Amino acid sequence: MASSSSTLFFYAAAPLHITRPTPPARLCHSALNFSGKCILYNQTCLFHTEKSTGRVLCSKVQFEDNVVGDNDDDEACELVNGAEIVIEDGEESIHAYLLKAIKNNNGTGLLLLSDVFGFEDSATRDFAYRVACSGYNVLVPDMFRGNPRKIDQPMTDFEQWLAKQPPERIARDINMAAKWLADEFTAAGFSNKLGIIGFCYGGGCLINTLAQDKQGIFGTGVCFYGTRIDTSVAKDIKVPVLFVCGDGDHLCPVSQLRELEKIIKGSKMVIYNGRGHGFAHRPGSLEEDEDAEDAFGLMRSWLNDSLVLSKDLVH
Repeated sequence: MASSSSTLFFYAAAPLHITRPTPPARLCHSALNFSGKCILYNQTCLFHTEKSTGRVLCSKVQFEDNVVGDNDDDEACELVNGAEIVIEDGEESIHAYLLKAIKNNNGTGLLLLSDVFGFEDSATRDFAYRVACSGYNVLVPDMFRGNPRKIDQPMTDFEQWLAKQPPERIARDINMAAKWLADEFTAAGFSNKLGIIGFCYGGGCLINTLAQDKQGIFGTGVCFYGTRIDTSVAKDIKVPVLFVCGDGDHLCPVSQLRELEKIIKGSKMVIYNGRGHGFAHRPGSLEEDEDAEDAFGLMRSWLNDSLVLSKDLVH
């Protein structure tokens, strides 16, 4: 598929503002052009999955000007457009990564909040790619303004690094990203609510974001082993949340999730025996990979039931 047939334009040269081309007939939701106040960087991409597990391999991600959808027999992966963008709001701006399902777009937007390793981390992008392959439009904001943790950094300086990441600024950036995505769907004529996914530090931010969602932008959340969660704000959350964690995760106590499950109406907690922190998006063994697959399936069903099916019922 040539890049000119997509509602997102990707250029190898200097970044240009998005225009609104005539959408191709193959798109299920062709009105989703994502053109408001953002700049694009990358090219179209086709993502291949490993048949044994279905997980996207970073080494097999291909960026091409012309790609052919020859993976129709693959259960999970579909043709996806991906681009790094800059979202602007007055004098403020943030970088983000936007992934848009083309072949099977279900007209639903998701905000994905990363762990401390940021929006450019390969594990985060691999996960976001696969979520988009399931039919979603996924926005991953740079919550750390170009200064995420490095994988090889020692934990001894973690608090020093975190002190340079003001929670108020992170909250504003998340709200900016959420508002941009919601406005794009409103402009396209879709009134369905967004979903939000958070890993680790992003999981803690998810709780705060939902608690402060006075406009009702979000319809549900999926929190993977959230850290630094403020349970005192849970009473303000009005939408159900799926909590996923391992019973060996000292950074996300099971007792805390049980408390949140009781407070937030309609929520559900799923605990994986023997699993530690990060297993769902950073599996380190074959056994963890199997549980990661199971957790992904649970998340996909939860999002489908909470967002896609509820949208269909309304319309």
